[in-house]
This record gives sequence, structure tokens and C-alpha cells, in this order.
Amino acid sequence: MKNIHIFRDKVLLITGGTGSFGNAMVRKLINSEIKEIRILSRDEQKQDQMRKFYSNSKLKFYLGDVRDITSCMNAINGTHYIFHAAALKQVPSCEFFPLEAVKTNVIGTENILDASIKLQVEKVICLSTDKAVYPINVMGMTKSLMEKVMIAKSRLANKTIICATRYGNVVASRGSVIPLFIDQIKNNLPLTITNQKMTRFMMSLDDAIELVLFAFKHGNTGDIYVKKSSSASLDMVVQVLKDIMNKANLKEKIIGTRHGEKQYEVLMSKEEMQKSEDLGDFFKIATDNRSLDYDLYFEKGQNIQENLDEYNSNNAYNLDFSELRDYLLKNEDLKKLIENDFAN
Repeated sequence: MKNIHIFRDKVLLITGGTGSFGNAMVRKLINSEIKEIRILSRDEQKQDQMRKFYSNSKLKFYLGDVRDITSCMNAINGTHYIFHAAALKQVPSCEFFPLEAVKTNVIGTENILDASIKLQVEKVICLSTDKAVYPINVMGMTKSLMEKVMIAKSRLANKTIICATRYGNVVASRGSVIPLFIDQIKNNLPLTITNQKMTRFMMSLDDAIELVLFAFKHGNTGDIYVKKSSSASLDMVVQVLKDIMNKANLKEKIIGTRHGEKQYEVLMSKEEMQKSEDLGDFFKIATDNRSLDYDLYFEKGQNIQENLDEYNSNNAYNLDFSELRDYLLKNEDLKKLIENDFAN
């Protein structure tokens, strides 16, 4: 992996590290010259599964919760870098239990950042989501607040660089609809589609890791990074999956848009596009460095470019059938999922 030497003899903490992102990052780094990878999570069963699967002394497990500042302090003490991935991510559960989402996604982030600043961690990367942009559900609202907490804390961090990444659902991860489609196809069940015209960004775990590592290497405190991605409609995803799995005649059932679900993913708002920097494969949304002088909010604004649009899965490059098929067939995690060998 490029720039792997930056982790040489360093200690990395991954919060929520038993999830898809954490497992992918561990696979990338475990055989490098990194000194130690710490996993902070509250699921002892998943920790035990990871411990047995990797069987590597570099991997250390901390049972705890980001909601608890003591858990955060214990796991962070002696850490150089943190990838903060812990979050409640399921839209329905966050809708039914909004304050639980606040405790984990907002207060949990504050705990991680407060502990990081106090213990003088070198760099913290917070993982956010497209749902934080123009949020219409609790999960997105709490992730948007998480980003605001990150920016606010970055102003107070003299020795700790704090920045964030933002991406949509990852292909073949637990948060993606693709595993559901694959399971329905395997069991010859009708594929339940909310809206055929819905579009989603196509990102792999490798893409997510590339984004986080780019932010890690180039990020200034308070910045948010977005990776440019192609997209596809749900109808296209379904047709390609049926073709790959030789079930082209399987029926489909349109169930309608679910509560809290968007027609398309938005990775950058129109307002953020005004101040973003195009870095080739990535966008950087520079931090808000406005003074805390409240009078300036009434005296000085900014010029808005009317011709700029938000960056979403409708106006991004949409993959056609053959392009999407090639993309999915190159995804190793998707292959394992189809072959019933996806462990995470």
C-alpha cells in the first residue's frame, strides 16, 4: 500500500473497529510495520471473532463504549492516531431511538475528541456519511452534528489534527442494500426495491480506506474530505446482480420509498461546493475559520455562485450496465458475499 511507512512504529486506535471499515483497515495494516492496532467497541463476541481470525499480537482489544469518557481515555492513552468509525448507522433504529443516536454519534464523538486533545493524540479522522448533508433522518442529523462537533473541537486542538471524511453506503457492507438483494436472489425471492430510479454512489471498502488515508496524509484540522465516485440506479444494480448470479427472470417487488430515505445521495451541499477545493480524485471542504465575534455574522457575508450545484449521485457519472457489472465483479468482498464466505 502507498505511504504505508507513515504508520511505522505507531499506535492506531479504530473506534467501532469490529465493523466493515475496521476489518478492512486491519487487513491493510496488520502486516505492515505498524506497532499496534487497537480496537475499541462494545461487542465482545465480534472482538473474539476478530482475535481468533487474525491471531496477531499487534491487534489489541478494548471493551468499552465511546459514550463513556473513561473507556475513551483508557483506549486512547499512548495512541498516536485515531480513526473514529463508531456510530449508530441504521436509519430505522435511530428514528425509533433518537436520543440513543445522539449519545453515540454526537456525545461519543465529543468524548473521543476531548480525550484525544487531552492526551495529545497526533491525528484523528472522523468518519461521516452522505446522510449528514441536507439530513432528513435522525442518523443524518446526528452525523451532521458530529461534523459540527469535529469542527468546533478542531479550533481548540493545538497539538491534535482533527478532520473528517464523508462517504455513502459501501458496496457489500452491512449498511448497503446489496447484501439484501444477494440474499433474496439466492433464495429465489422477489427483490424488494423501494424506488427503481433511486441512485446511489458505488464505493468499495478500498475506496473508503483510500479516502481516509488521503485525509490522514493531507488533512488540515477541521477539513472534510470527499472522494469522487460513480453512481448507479437501484434498477441497474438489481439487473446486474441478477445477471451475475444467473437469475435474470427473478421477479421484483416495488415497495415504495421508506421513511427517512432519499431519492439520491448528496456528498456535498451547494453551499459547501462554494468553498470546496478540487484535488483531482477528491474534494476538500475547508474548515470554517470564522471568528467568534458574533457581530461579524450581521456585517459580513459571502458572494454565492448561482451556477454551482450540489454533488450528488444523480449528477455524478452514472455507470451503464457493462460498467457496473465490471465494477462489481472486481469487488472481492462482493465475491465473498455471493459465495457465502463473507465473514463480516
